[in-house]
Amino acid sequence: MSYDRLTPENAAVLFVDHQTGLSNGVQDQSLPEYLTAVTGLVKFAKAFKLPAIITTSASDGPNGPVLPVITQTLPDAPVISRPGEINAWDNAEFVAAVEKTGRKKLIVAGVSTEVCVAFVALSAIKAGYDVYAVIDASGTWNKLVQEVAVARMVQAGIKPITWVAVGAELQGDWRNATGQDLAQIMGEHLPFYGNLAASFFAAKG
Repeated sequence: MSYDRLTPENAAVLFVDHQTGLSNGVQDQSLPEYLTAVTGLVKFAKAFKLPAIITTSASDGPNGPVLPVITQTLPDAPVISRPGEINAWDNAEFVAAVEKTGRKKLIVAGVSTEVCVAFVALSAIKAGYDVYAVIDASGTWNKLVQEVAVARMVQAGIKPITWVAVGAELQGDWRNATGQDLAQIMGEHLPFYGNLAASFFAAKG
């Protein structure tokens, strides 16, 4: 195993079926925890200027539109509406958008973990990409399903990761230019870190 790190220059983010209807079925964590992780990942994508691709399935039906925080934070990211493919990698427009980024490390999150995330991740690995599945910014129907999905992906060489770890690895060093952005995002969406920063500045003042 080699540890080839995520950087702002080598990674792209794929948001797969983060839709309002599907998100209502997330039960492997609380909805606030899930939404916090998605929001944090989206803000990291913006702060580190990562290429981002959004895809939906049946967005004009019960699956619903993309979560507003994604499209509002990343208004320039392409949104690819799939007409029927369950595995987004089976959609030629989606794969073309991924290839266009020129990035070989793919950060993938979505709903559901065992289908929308796992199928894309497995297909991308086969196509020669290095894939990171953001488990807390994804969701599914119960904890057992999540665990089985993670086991299947790990067996194939996909790296499970969390939204905070994505940001920290992209940052690399607090002294890099995006350090203040990272601290602000973590302070807003990671309660302990927000309290830590608030305590520090209160004591300093």
